[in-house]
Amino acid sequence: MKRFFQVINKDSDGSCKKPKEEGNYDNATDTDTQKKKEPLKFVTWNANSFYLRVKNNFPELCKFVTSFDPDVIAIQEVRMPAAGSKGTPKNQGELKDDTTASREEKAALMRALSAPPFGNYRVWWSLADSKYAGTALFVKKCFKPKNVFFNLDKIASKHEPDGRVILVEFETLRLLNTYVPNNGWKEEPNSFQRRRKWDKRILEFVTQNSDKPLIWCGDLNVSHEEIDVSHPEFFSAAKQNGYVPPNKEDCGQPGFTLSERRRFGNILKEGQLVDAYRFLHNDKDMERGFSWSGNPIGKYRGKRMRIDYFLVSEKLKDRIVACEMHGHGIELQGFYGSDHCPVTLELSPSSNSQNENPE
Repeated sequence: MKRFFQVINKDSDGSCKKPKEEGNYDNATDTDTQKKKEPLKFVTWNANSFYLRVKNNFPELCKFVTSFDPDVIAIQEVRMPAAGSKGTPKNQGELKDDTTASREEKAALMRALSAPPFGNYRVWWSLADSKYAGTALFVKKCFKPKNVFFNLDKIASKHEPDGRVILVEFETLRLLNTYVPNNGWKEEPNSFQRRRKWDKRILEFVTQNSDKPLIWCGDLNVSHEEIDVSHPEFFSAAKQNGYVPPNKEDCGQPGFTLSERRRFGNILKEGQLVDAYRFLHNDKDMERGFSWSGNPIGKYRGKRMRIDYFLVSEKLKDRIVACEMHGHGIELQGFYGSDHCPVTLELSPSSNSQNENPE
């Protein structure tokens, strides 16, 4: 691995220090910094294998994180398997380390994450059984989450299938990090049907959890309007192997079918959510207005979609300072090796905020 990896701190028994995985954090303390009540700067990024990004793109990624200095970093497509031997129940909150390869990958990743800038964060994982999907959430240690859950039902110890959800509750707001299932191309249990069930559950979540403002971020796998894709006609007519779904509203590129877009619009309406990027950017930006870009080689070259979002409760919209895509161009500049670029959100402090600036 790269020589910039540093040795991770260890407890007295020689084991690597790890953050608490979930539950109530009212008793959590940090002696080296004062607690802040409310995070204001956020990053969401589909890393398309977080381990590979750390292995191959770590200096550039560190420079980006150091420059923006986010309070919270939400990662999707971690693509590292959950702990547990073959044929046994998996621990979705822990990285696999029961084989030589998995131990080496975990050790390398944790060494990197123990060094600045990531060493300033507490991290939670929600992982799949294999190198597929998965999410991670990094929260600066100066913040004090009240609870962390890994499912939409807010049940302790339960993780969503494939590790698609991390929900953190702060004193004044909730943040939901999701890797939404791709719609797929066919009327099958793991395609259209799975996505419909997911959208129904998300709708229930946003309408039933309105007691606190919500920030919902991640790879939401949908482009809401035509302005959110580079080539609407191309994506509307897209097919896989010539297959045409029986329902016309299910036709087209996954993420840009009429059925997905209408359900997404309904979620925004019923959940009283605001698309932070579109709130600030009304016009189509062919250079910096998309978060996913197709392979530079092949028919998807130059074809781009905005499928990574920050959605905020309407009561937060007047506090939106900035929401930006950090990748641009057909050659995927600012994507740090992924096919998605980071998206950032910055809020102004609330009028009753008691945030302090620790040293």
